[in-house]
Amino acid sequence: MNEIPPVAIVTGAGSGIGKACALALARAGHRVVLAGRRAEALQAVVEQGGGSDALLAVPTDVTRPAQVDALFAAALARFGRVDVLFNNAGISANGIAFEDLDVDTWRRVVDTNLTGMFLCAQGAFRAMKAQSPRGGRIINNGSISAHAPRPDSAPYTATKHAITGLTKSISLDGRAWDIACGQIDIGNAVTDMAARMASGVKQADGRIAAEPMMDVQRVADAVVHMATLPLDANVQFLTLMATKMPFVGRG
Repeated sequence: MNEIPPVAIVTGAGSGIGKACALALARAGHRVVLAGRRAEALQAVVEQGGGSDALLAVPTDVTRPAQVDALFAAALARFGRVDVLFNNAGISANGIAFEDLDVDTWRRVVDTNLTGMFLCAQGAFRAMKAQSPRGGRIINNGSISAHAPRPDSAPYTATKHAITGLTKSISLDGRAWDIACGQIDIGNAVTDMAARMASGVKQADGRIAAEPMMDVQRVADAVVHMATLPLDANVQFLTLMATKMPFVGRG
């Protein structure tokens, strides 16, 4: 009997890291539900993946609980279960001096990067706990900002530190239900969001300097590795970075 392909949900799947990971998971044999705010971008990824019935685009704003509920309802209606969530959707507000940061910008980043990840993780947890066979894996996209900040990045850095706490809590609470949770912390993958790193970004000493980058496919390969482990093993934390970027050392 052929094994039923696992089901993965990828948020922020319309571009960048989410797109690369969604396509890589599909190539690895997953049925993939692509979530993001832009329907056209999601559909373009589906077409890039061959337009297969194994790919489902569900426009979703992860900050809205009703839309997150609808995302998981659509995944379950189409595929019957959820085996993997790559909790990837996120935004930044870098480059704003701390004293000039307005509360609306702060809330927008927190709503997307933290509350949105919580809502999606909760939806996955509920599905994984209830399904048979039960269990699954949640992979949270942290950042090397979960370890060390860049200048003028308080909202992004604060949320990524919080994601580490969320990852640990889900990992603990999921043990009884065969739900594994891990985190990938990425540094300088080539995406539209990170493109400014290659042309010059503010350093800890105030200089503007270009930084080394890595191919986003390296991230996709790592996420597929994490996603395809048997549930008796878990990559709790993985840091993947461009080798020569200025992360380790004195700033």
